[in-house]
Amino acid sequence: MLKRVIQFAFLFIGGTLGLFILPPLYELIHLSSNPWLNNPYTSVAIGALILFGFSFLLSDYFVKFIKWMEEKLLKAPVGDLLFGTLGLIIGLIVAYLIGFAIDSIKIPIVTTILPILLSIVLGYLGFQVGFKKRDELINVFTSGKSHSGSKKKAAEEPEIPDSMYKLLDTSVIIDGRIADISETGFVEGILVVPQFVLTELQHIADSSDTLKRTRGRRGLDILRKLQDERASHVLITEVDFDDVQEVDLKLVRLAKKMGGQILTNDFNLNKVCDLHNVKVLNINDLANAVKPVVIPGEEMHVVVIKDGKEHNQGVAYLDDGTMIVVEEGRSYIGQAIVVTVTSVLQTSAGRMIFAKPKQNGRIA
Repeated sequence: MLKRVIQFAFLFIGGTLGLFILPPLYELIHLSSNPWLNNPYTSVAIGALILFGFSFLLSDYFVKFIKWMEEKLLKAPVGDLLFGTLGLIIGLIVAYLIGFAIDSIKIPIVTTILPILLSIVLGYLGFQVGFKKRDELINVFTSGKSHSGSKKKAAEEPEIPDSMYKLLDTSVIIDGRIADISETGFVEGILVVPQFVLTELQHIADSSDTLKRTRGRRGLDILRKLQDERASHVLITEVDFDDVQEVDLKLVRLAKKMGGQILTNDFNLNKVCDLHNVKVLNINDLANAVKPVVIPGEEMHVVVIKDGKEHNQGVAYLDDGTMIVVEEGRSYIGQAIVVTVTSVLQTSAGRMIFAKPKQNGRIA
């Protein structure tokens, strides 16, 4: 069907071009005296037949081009399309106004072809400017309102959006704790999973390495669990950035475009987000923040399970995985004892507690 429409368009355009272009061409090659060629219907028929013949060679390429454009437009955000369309309209209006000046030249070929070329060029430029400068245009139109209402907003409480986008990266999906956090209701807004993150997750799930394959499948199971629990609050977006190869950079650019936050437990991505001024929520930071607080002098019941790095040290662990270094605890390995906290050290790897055995503190 689309191919037939394109061939009909070629037929119509060929007839129009034949009506305007062929008569001047007859004059140049001294055939205007021929009464048969001088008939406008003949020029329309010749032009239509010529372009209709070309349509059989070019229609397949036009069909592929239109389908490619359709795919790109469906993936593009609605805001980008809106501003791109406005830019296209402005470009066509400018081309139309320039056409008035061209009409005064009175050269048939120039007055016929040049307006068409101007419409194509200025329409394309207008669309590109509107499409790629959307954020800047929004800032231009809203800057006046923001200045006039700044005093009122200062006195009022800042408005918090009803829904904030929180973009999930591959590491936090595979980690799995986001599903438990989401179930508790502490994560508000919409969880966004970009298609390029899903693609990376699928590649991991299809890996020949057993460990990677298991991690990838676990990540897909976590996504399914999130969808089942949060229903419409999980959004899978098709937005992509073909000019960027790294998934982390794509995620940062998408967060900027959507005005959202990135949920991750990747330390390096955390640093990249800080450099790009993108808000990031690190699951590891949350886990460290909710660990029980201990203070020096507090007593704890622990089981010493192995040697420490230093001489005569023992190591124990709390239920949440926090490591306790017991001074002079090597002799208590395998035993449950009472220890007294001496100091607490917070490191990038987590919290570490130093303690020493309480005298006569062994648990019977």
